[in-house]
Amino acid sequence: MTKSTIAILGAPLDLGAGRRGVDMGPSALRVAGVGRRLAELGYTVEDLGNVPVAQPESLADSGPANAHYLPQIAATCGRLGSIVAQAMTDGKTPLVMGGDHSIAAGTVAGVAKFVQSTGGKLGLIWIDAHSDMNTPATSPSGNVHGMPLACCVGVGPVELTQLLGFAPKLDPRNVALVGIRDVDHVERQIVRETGVHAFTMRDIDERGMKAVMQEAISVATLGTSGFHLSLDMDFVDPEHAPGVGTPVRGGGTYRETHLAMEMICDSGGMLSMEVVEVNPVIDQSNRTADLAVELVLSAMGKRIL
Repeated sequence: MTKSTIAILGAPLDLGAGRRGVDMGPSALRVAGVGRRLAELGYTVEDLGNVPVAQPESLADSGPANAHYLPQIAATCGRLGSIVAQAMTDGKTPLVMGGDHSIAAGTVAGVAKFVQSTGGKLGLIWIDAHSDMNTPATSPSGNVHGMPLACCVGVGPVELTQLLGFAPKLDPRNVALVGIRDVDHVERQIVRETGVHAFTMRDIDERGMKAVMQEAISVATLGTSGFHLSLDMDFVDPEHAPGVGTPVRGGGTYRETHLAMEMICDSGGMLSMEVVEVNPVIDQSNRTADLAVELVLSAMGKRIL
């Protein structure tokens, strides 16, 4: 990427998850030196602090059984989207640190709003163990962090699909979903029907990460102004990233994940990035947050030589 200004923004939200702790993810990435290490790459770094979020202890109940804390999550995502859009208007590259993956509804809304204001279209690369395409009608848990990608393509609760006043946020044909290996039964139908391009871990096993990422980047850049990268750290195998909200065995290796980030950087198409689901409560000496920062650096241009 052009050595520009990166606007770091924390979204310490864990209302969308079934396990507490990912609200400390932004702090863990800051402890791992994300700002300092990006500055060492030559970027100007501005830390905008954290988006205000509601705390479950202060709430009377968790709201709808099929979409826990939906009003509070939507309020946070609305604030996040507005800040992201303004940062891009100011010429900065947003780096959003979660929090659970429900924050992506807000991040993508903000990026899409800015891109649309320039007359362009947005692509999306979503790297995750899960497809995150449930709706309140299909979710077995009611946890909203399993719904944000569906919301981005216009499927799901209006509180999230209509963030910042428009839907869908992008064309599903420009969405590449990479690395999925844990998809709910009914959710599979939504993935197929929306038309997003899904690459499972079997695709990576059979074709290799290079071929999969080449196609994913092509999907996200075809006819678009560029793409947003949403990286859920549970894509990485728990052997390398134990401190995540919903770990699933059989994920990407250390080098496969770095290769994906390096190829994204080489493409020149990334407009913004978020990293989510780092859970320091179940981590080991902050190693997952440290890996997350390493991956951010690779996506932003750090090279071996």
